[in-house]
Amino acid sequence: MFFPNSRYIDAGTYEVMGPGGQPVRVTRIPVRGVPVILGDHRRLEGQRLDLLASRYLADATLLWRLCDASDAIAPDALAIAAIVRIPQKGG
Repeated sequence: MFFPNSRYIDAGTYEVMGPGGQPVRVTRIPVRGVPVILGDHRRLEGQRLDLLASRYLADATLLWRLCDASDAIAPDALAIAAIVRIPQKGG
């Protein structure tokens, strides 16, 4: 259901009752760790977050780690930021 590098891969699930009384399985919100920050990247106009993740983290699907490092709740929130914090690879 999730990509192997997804923040949700190990988050776990639980069930809630849906509107019709049927159980619905939902994914837990993952607990964010405190990333080690290597530095900052000043974004140029048009620079995409997936390309920055590819450049700094060697995997475009890890753009969520840029969000966590920059304390952005979602990629859209970080996409308008002038500065993107760069976390250490692998952690």
